[in-house]
Amino acid sequence: MNSPQLTIRAVTARAVNAPVELPLTTSRGTVSIAPLVLVDLETEEGITGHGYAFCYMDLAAPFLLTVVQRIDEMVRGETVDPKSLYHMLRSRFTLIGSEGSLGMALSAFDIACWDACAKAAGLPLAKVLGSDRKTIPAYNSKGLSLKPQEGLADEAKSLLAEGFKAIKLRLGRDDPQADLAAAQAVLNAVPDDTVIMVDYNQALDPDEMMARLPALEAFNFTWIEEPIRHDDFQGSARVTAASNIPIQTGENFNSPEVMAAAIEMKACHYAMPDLCRIGGVSGWLEAADIAAAANMSISSHLYPEVSAHLLAATPTCHYLEYVDWAEPILKISTRIKNGEAIIPDTPGAGLEWDEVAVEQYQIR
Repeated sequence: MNSPQLTIRAVTARAVNAPVELPLTTSRGTVSIAPLVLVDLETEEGITGHGYAFCYMDLAAPFLLTVVQRIDEMVRGETVDPKSLYHMLRSRFTLIGSEGSLGMALSAFDIACWDACAKAAGLPLAKVLGSDRKTIPAYNSKGLSLKPQEGLADEAKSLLAEGFKAIKLRLGRDDPQADLAAAQAVLNAVPDDTVIMVDYNQALDPDEMMARLPALEAFNFTWIEEPIRHDDFQGSARVTAASNIPIQTGENFNSPEVMAAAIEMKACHYAMPDLCRIGGVSGWLEAADIAAAANMSISSHLYPEVSAHLLAATPTCHYLEYVDWAEPILKISTRIKNGEAIIPDTPGAGLEWDEVAVEQYQIR
């Protein structure tokens, strides 16, 4: 990375409950607010890098804030070398592990490091990572919840009207026929060339999923996401082998090593790491190399602002998942045109806080 050397002055964090315009109900619960931990990396040179973590439940936010305070103590005065800091911090937390909420805090800091370096270089993060791509195929993932099928058709049309050609539908009802009816309602409402992904959010066990496969294969779904428990690689391998529709998983991979293990066990056809579970930008880059070696298509989970830059530099790039959950506290929204997310040409990773909104939604 060719950018001026930066020195860390301080690392700080705040937590917000950002409003979710369209609450999302899945087999695992409802997202009605977006608890976000915002990390700022201040440098002696006057450049500030930003990163954030979506922590699922606001009760996790205080822990992430505490971790960021400890990170600040460990890295003050250090050079902003993202990969070096990534490995150093994970080494420091070896005894308790760097998964889960702790790993999310480390990842948000890693994102801030890369953002600062890209700003210092005067380049978009994608360009810093060696990519000249301007757009990434994207799908609208912020709707089509587990709700009565009445209304799903209109919602599918409205999601496409935001500039998309691809959408994701949540399945996983107790009654498989209700799932099929919901899928048919959406299919009937959208153009024939619409790309449709479906997500079970770990609702079933392997036998249940395999029993549902024959009926699902009547639909031309692009993938079936997380049909069973995310850490049951053996069961997922059974489903993957039995399915004529690609099986997608990976949003719960807690490290590149876990992703490598899933690929080794043939637990999926496609992978979709989550930026703050996989290890931030540094972890993503390792995961992208693993996917490339396996010739496996890789998509993103959440964090569309930063993930667009990362997918641009990913050899087996597939789809960007779009949600608008961070947009209430951001100055600039992710732009979508003709089914593609546009990668900003401004320096950094695409994150700038709207401080008025941050103040409004901050968790005290």
